[in-house]
Amino acid sequence: MIKQGKRVHQYETSRLRKEGTIIYVSMTLSPVFDIHGKLTAISVIARDITKRKEAEEALANIETARKKEIHHRIKNNLQVISSLLDLQSEKFKNREDIKDSEVLEAFRESQDRVISMALIHEELYKGGGLETLNFSPYIEELAENLFLTYRLGNTDISLNMDLEENLFFDMDTAVLLGMIVNELVSNSLKHAFIGRDKGKIRIKLRREENGEYIKSIEESKNEDCESTGFTLTVSDNGIGIPENLDIEDLSTLGFQLVASLADQLDGEFKLKRNNGTEFTMRFTVTEEKMNKHQLQHYNN
Repeated sequence: MIKQGKRVHQYETSRLRKEGTIIYVSMTLSPVFDIHGKLTAISVIARDITKRKEAEEALANIETARKKEIHHRIKNNLQVISSLLDLQSEKFKNREDIKDSEVLEAFRESQDRVISMALIHEELYKGGGLETLNFSPYIEELAENLFLTYRLGNTDISLNMDLEENLFFDMDTAVLLGMIVNELVSNSLKHAFIGRDKGKIRIKLRREENGEYIKSIEESKNEDCESTGFTLTVSDNGIGIPENLDIEDLSTLGFQLVASLADQLDGEFKLKRNNGTEFTMRFTVTEEKMNKHQLQHYNN
């Protein structure tokens, strides 16, 4: 750049002292020309910024520790809520008039929803990134937790997961998707295999095959706002939904929450009931809600 006659202003780099220690410096370099316009020298001003760099690193470490502690506390608080729900349900188990009612089922469903959120904060606490969540490992842990919760006697239920790796979503998106998966998988475990000795549940989450960014009408107004599309599918090969049941009556199916969550994601939600049940949701995630390194990977 100097040879081209350009000035380099406050370029930060590291240098080695004579005694062997590394220091950080901020350098400003300017070309010096003679009367004929020929480059004859370079003027260099170098400033030791090691202490500033050390202070910035210390502040960054403090901020990271603070965020980890926040996620840890939220996770613990959610686990306390889950435990309280469990204790409350125990209170009703010994009452004959409530023993086999929907009350206990409601408690368990509420516990599952709380746990699905607690797992997100646990993953954020364990992971290096505290703003975005690597979603696939989280879904694996969530599904395994549900399988442990809903042990169906001698019924052999297998789980197949087809999850794209390194999908990073922000916490708001992750919570909504996690709760949708929680509702759909638990519903399959509870209802899809009644009277059967085996079955299969599949969870699939992939980026749109065309790999192109999808822009909504609102987003297209801002050329800097790009988004990419995803498809989430949760299916089973169970007994399926009876043909005489109106799939528009979501209260009957118990999917009012799923519909609401999908709406919050601006997702397109569909149901198929051939050879079991298949729920598919297409949604988009904007650049602000995705890991920047992941977006760069998609661009490449």
